[in-house]
Amino acid sequence: MNTHVDLLSSDTLQGTKVVNGRGENLGHLEEVMLDLASGRVAYAVLSFGGVLGIGNKLFAVPWQALTINEDEEEIMMEVSKESLENAPGFDKDNWPQSATTTWLGEVHDYYGYPYTS
Repeated sequence: MNTHVDLLSSDTLQGTKVVNGRGENLGHLEEVMLDLASGRVAYAVLSFGGVLGIGNKLFAVPWQALTINEDEEEIMMEVSKESLENAPGFDKDNWPQSATTTWLGEVHDYYGYPYTS
C-alpha cells in the first residue's frame, strides 16, 4: 500500500529542513517560485546561514535538485556545504526581479542540471 502523497502545497514545504547525503544541514526551503507562463516550478529558494534568520543568504536552486524525503520530513539536495556557500545567491531585500532564461540557465548550470524553457 502506497502511503506517500503525490501532491503537496507549497505552504507545506516552506520551512522544511534541507540536508545533503552527509546529513549536513543546508538550511530550509524558503519559497517555491512558479513560472506563470508555463505553469511549472521555475526554481526553489533555499535559505542558508545566519543566526535566527538574520544574515541568511538565499539561493535559487533547480527544483530537480531537490528530493522530498517524506519519511524524515526533510528535503535532500546533493551538494556539499562548501559548494552552497560559494553559490551565487541574494539577500532577502534583493530578490531577482525577473527570471530570465539566461539567469535560470546559469542557476541550473551551477548545480549541474539542464535548463529547459
